[in-house]
Amino acid sequence: MEKTLLANPGTTASCPARARKWSNSQPADLAHMGRSREDPPGMEASTMPISALPRTSSDPVLLKAPALLGTVADSLRASDGQLQAKAPTKPPWTPSFELPDASERPPTYCELVPRVPSVQGTSPSQSCPEPEAPWWEAEEDEEEENRCFTRPQAEISFCPHDAPSCLLGPQNRPLEPQVLHTLRGLFLEHHPGSTALHLLLVDCQATGLLGVTRDQRGNMGVSSGLELLTLPHGHHLRLELLERHQTLALAGALAVLGCSGPLEERAAALRGLVELALALRPGAAGDLPGLAAVMGALLMPQVRGEQGLEEAGVRVTGKTGEEACAGLFSQVSRLEHTWRQLRRSHTEAALAFEQELKPLMRALDEGAGPCDPGEVALPHVAPLVRLLEGEEVAGPLDESCERLLRTLHGARHMVRDAPKFRKVAAQRLRGFRPNPELREALTTGFVRRLLWGSRGAGAPRAERFEKFQRVLGVLSQRLEPDR
Repeated sequence: MEKTLLANPGTTASCPARARKWSNSQPADLAHMGRSREDPPGMEASTMPISALPRTSSDPVLLKAPALLGTVADSLRASDGQLQAKAPTKPPWTPSFELPDASERPPTYCELVPRVPSVQGTSPSQSCPEPEAPWWEAEEDEEEENRCFTRPQAEISFCPHDAPSCLLGPQNRPLEPQVLHTLRGLFLEHHPGSTALHLLLVDCQATGLLGVTRDQRGNMGVSSGLELLTLPHGHHLRLELLERHQTLALAGALAVLGCSGPLEERAAALRGLVELALALRPGAAGDLPGLAAVMGALLMPQVRGEQGLEEAGVRVTGKTGEEACAGLFSQVSRLEHTWRQLRRSHTEAALAFEQELKPLMRALDEGAGPCDPGEVALPHVAPLVRLLEGEEVAGPLDESCERLLRTLHGARHMVRDAPKFRKVAAQRLRGFRPNPELREALTTGFVRRLLWGSRGAGAPRAERFEKFQRVLGVLSQRLEPDR
């Protein structure tokens, strides 16, 4: 089909018209906006003689926009600064039709297609409001800190038992392999300092140091769980803290005894627990209940066996690290090969465990360890809880009496300094944004369901712990049988 040629009225039809070349730099390029290349020629606007239009400037002139934006440019034809449509009247300026883009370039009056604002170009007044500070960063009212004791109304629990889980299904079996694999990946993704802050956050919530609501304060009659656990109506909280300590210790031991691979894998698991304990000690995260749980796992009979030599009295002057550790590990009766591999491969962690962590844990259990707010964010409450729940103090009579007095003296200072501990813990966690899955993995309810399943988690506490101790014993013997 032959192309239609445009000519001026004064010329003859036999005179051929020169083909016009369209340039992208000309305003005539607007003719191609909103129309695909496959549109037939019949879709173009009707043509008219060029001489019928007056010569205009190089700036384009706004035409009346049709109803559909996609056909706005189809009504235009321009070349060499000339328009092929009847020049319309200039429409009024409508600033509400045009929006600035992300580059903050000001729009022009002749812009035909409105710009869509991007997220980056949104002004602060149009942006979403900033999220509120997390509950562990909320400041305490002075009235709440200085309130007097009121009559308690009910038992308080800071550990929700029926919280939904993103790692476990509604009905789970004990020690599901897929969940254990996921947890291993979670802990490997986070360095010990980050894991220590996650554990501090969960421990502060479980102890009732942070995140206590006004209604909970009114029901328990005091401002924090540190005060509640020293009172007669804090019996339920004391049982929860005891179970949390023992459950976390069992989970830590499982992290070592569940490594059925090469010897180096178990030694790396031991090193990970030692590094986590170092990140929890006073002066670092300052989470002493978390430190006690990790050390409980490392000192469990199925993991270590006998205590070794007198840790605090061993001197390493004039010896290499490996020679010093050789004497310390001479009386280990369980996983002896694993501990020796730790000494050879991770000597620094082995020395820190023997020379720093074990003496520190012994002092804390005897009520003589560091407990000043500042270097400690959450004090060691396990000895006091055991004492108030009727457990006997181990050791000779004269030593047990001194230990009893130190524990009660430390409890009085802990209650007095409860507001200071709260401020220190909030300061440690300021700006911290936890991983939801790792935070859940450190809660008491999750670890209970992980170890005993959804059905066994409701069994009596003593029965559950006794059975799992036997499971750990079997795993320990399978890894390194007795000679």
